[in-house]
Amino acid sequence: MTFLLALDQGTTSSRAIVFDRSGSIIASVQEEFRQIYPASGWVEHDPLEIWQSQLRVARAALAEAKLGAHEIAALGITNQRETTLVWERATGRPVYNAIVWQDRRTAGLCDELKERGCEPLFRARTGLVLDPYFSGTKLAWILENVPGARALAERGELAFGTVDTWLVWQLTGGRLHVTDVSNASRTLLFDIHRNTWDDELLGVLGIPRALMPEVLPSSRRYGDTDPELFGAPLLIGGIAGDQQAALFGQACHQPGMAKNTYGTGCFMLMQTGAEARPSRHGLLTTAAAQLAGAPRYALEGSVFVAGAVVQWLRDGLGIIRRSEDVEALATSVPDSGGVVFVPAFTGLGSPHWDPYARGAMFGLTRATTAAHIARAAVESIAYQSAGLLAAMQADAGCALAELRVDGGAAANDLLLQFQADLLGVPVVRPRVLETTALGAAYLAGLAAGVWRDVGEIAAQWRAERRFEPRMGRDQAGALMDKWRRAVERVQGWER
Repeated sequence: MTFLLALDQGTTSSRAIVFDRSGSIIASVQEEFRQIYPASGWVEHDPLEIWQSQLRVARAALAEAKLGAHEIAALGITNQRETTLVWERATGRPVYNAIVWQDRRTAGLCDELKERGCEPLFRARTGLVLDPYFSGTKLAWILENVPGARALAERGELAFGTVDTWLVWQLTGGRLHVTDVSNASRTLLFDIHRNTWDDELLGVLGIPRALMPEVLPSSRRYGDTDPELFGAPLLIGGIAGDQQAALFGQACHQPGMAKNTYGTGCFMLMQTGAEARPSRHGLLTTAAAQLAGAPRYALEGSVFVAGAVVQWLRDGLGIIRRSEDVEALATSVPDSGGVVFVPAFTGLGSPHWDPYARGAMFGLTRATTAAHIARAAVESIAYQSAGLLAAMQADAGCALAELRVDGGAAANDLLLQFQADLLGVPVVRPRVLETTALGAAYLAGLAAGVWRDVGEIAAQWRAERRFEPRMGRDQAGALMDKWRRAVERVQGWER
């Protein structure tokens, strides 16, 4: 059995990919699902829709690959992180919609905690900042605002989980309530140094420990799926949050290696090995995917709106019909015509951490066309990532030799060339762009014995194209200065 099934549960779609032992894609099926916006800055998903769409694509991928469950060595799960779910242990019924990582409803609570002087404690224990992005304040909101939820939680009748935990619960018929260290490290409730839930942090947010799942390494034999789901039980062998899975799938196993994933958001991670390095420049210290008994850490920068800005051009403005049409429209003009677009639809992430920022376009004239706006939207993804890398190099105290990239928007040549121009270092696109799912497959395959070690996995990594910088450093610096001016103008807009 040398095939692996990866479940890649993302912010806007559920995907399932079957890989062979060489890391090649045998079959891939994807399904978008609803985004729910109950109020300004609020983003939710239907938990049952997440599960049902993920189950459908998993079955469809096996059918497309013409494989039975008995031919799959293991199943790996990777997921949108921080998204928060609570359900009844007895019935599996969600008590509320999933509150998505993009959701800003707990900005006020984060402000209150900062005013109480709590941020240094959270930062020291979790490596994170107090921001609505993370799961802890979302969970506290559910307990306070869903009728009866707190009483049920205190009686041990509710379960909390990020999306990985929810999927494993469903896959095993409620037998397993688990997560891995990479997802746990994104909750504001997990001590990344001791690898355990932190009772003091749980107390600050008023969260009963009985809600919390068991935390395990990212690669291990977790247990089997219910046989009726796929015709035979499948070993669940790997779990990792999407960005840590991509770091693993990009073979960034050595300290100093970095990757950037261009998905709904944009996430840059640098491997720091066994050292949990604190950030002095607005980044996060987070747990990387971990094998048994081997703590691993990373520095991370998070951009909330990357590929989502292209979806907005499609669904909000209607200036493109399909997301992939943006590159042709953007390249129909030589530059953005002076337009700078800051897509802070749900605030700003690293290194600003401003939940009150909102999106804006600057430099509009009567000559501005849809093509200029499309180009400015594409460039906004690169600008935000350039800001992350500058902070990351300052924290690491060294210059990056190259940036490995992946995610759906990494297929856009215009974006990657502009990224290389701004950064002044080569941007390298691998042959397999779906490195998030590939990382989950690798973690599962290690647990199942498909591969011996990470060295065998790293040897499979191959570049598809290398984008070398073409722009002079003075020109790149001037563009970044204009970008920073635009960012300053959107900060604190909703205060």
